[in-house]
Amino acid sequence: MIKVLVRFYEELNDFIRADWRKQQIERQLGHCTTVKDLIESFGVPHTEVDLILVNGNAVDFAHRVADGDMISVYPVFESFDISDVTRLQERPLRDLRFIADCHLGKLAGKMRLLGLDVEYRNDIDDEELVAAVVNDKKVLLSRDRRLLMRKVIDRGYLVRSQNPDEQIAEVIKRFDLGRQLQPFTRCALCNGMLERVEKAAVLHRLEPKTKLYFDDFFQCQSCRQVYWQGSHLAAINQLIIKYDNRAQ
Repeated sequence: MIKVLVRFYEELNDFIRADWRKQQIERQLGHCTTVKDLIESFGVPHTEVDLILVNGNAVDFAHRVADGDMISVYPVFESFDISDVTRLQERPLRDLRFIADCHLGKLAGKMRLLGLDVEYRNDIDDEELVAAVVNDKKVLLSRDRRLLMRKVIDRGYLVRSQNPDEQIAEVIKRFDLGRQLQPFTRCALCNGMLERVEKAAVLHRLEPKTKLYFDDFFQCQSCRQVYWQGSHLAAINQLIIKYDNRAQ
């Protein structure tokens, strides 16, 4: 029998039982296991973990626990420099590409309007999602905790909220995307690139009030959907101001 003490920090407490939060948890194990499997036995996906200390020493997910170990588990750090220890998550790339599961269609559309590259289909299955992460190096956004626990998923995020506005705020903060937002460069429907188009070229597709009040238009190069900067532009601009580090 192996006995260990485990503590989860900050937002990792979202995943565990209320009576275990923000305190050491004693766990008895019938056999030796990896620290990854131990952490995920509490319901915490490894994609949410950035640092593991065992008896004060940084370890990776393959580390095997031993009797008497004291294990501290920390979430992803975007604002603090912990470069002198073993970070388990890669730093955000310059141009992240995402793939969203079938429950996150509204989030995908909002992210695309902000210029973020997001693959989404409402009929996509788990194996296609995994393949996109493994083969295309995309970041998986999902509401499925078990899916994110798959060993081959090396970059992903469990979206907590069910509200699309709160979801996009989560993702921007988690991946430090403030400097990458480029509104009205991608199509919310198909993820294609937008280009500015003359009003006369799309006039026949516009409603009367749109013709009257708007003059600047964009069109998707792939599906030909037409966009204009309507009332939702104010909300998008507020997101940019809030999460663009240069505006802090």
